Amino acid sequence: MSRPIRLAVRGLLLIENRLMLVNAWPGGTSDLLCAPGGGAEPHASLEDNLKREFHEETGLEISVGAPCLINEFHDPGRDFHQVDVYFRVSLLAGEPLQPWTDPEGVVTKRHLVTREELAGLRYKPDSLPEIAWGDTVFYDRLEPILR
Repeated sequence: MSRPIRLAVRGLLLIENRLMLVNAWPGGTSDLLCAPGGGAEPHASLEDNLKREFHEETGLEISVGAPCLINEFHDPGRDFHQVDVYFRVSLLAGEPLQPWTDPEGVVTKRHLVTREELAGLRYKPDSLPEIAWGDTVFYDRLEPILR
């Protein structure tokens, strides 16, 4: 029997036209970047899950706006399939690059990058620049996970 699909939430935070990104693998074992967020816990709204996850990974307090992307990815070699719901978020409190320790120990680096800088980095999902700096809502079909 296969494992159920994992649901996660992620936030797109632009500060002075720079996107907040975090490392995607514990201990910085990969240079892959993604938007802050994580797994949704049952009996909490997607908004509350995102506020919690965003704070854990960045130390920032946010307000959650409209959803802008549904992205799903999988690992064809493992029993893993995840659906991420991305929301536009705004900063309420905190310093974006203040010293911070992720209590889960996953995020070890935070970045604020321009769209031009993002072009030279490894990130997921592939549609990230168009969504972060655009105004559309998008469904990004199944893509393979990267390590």
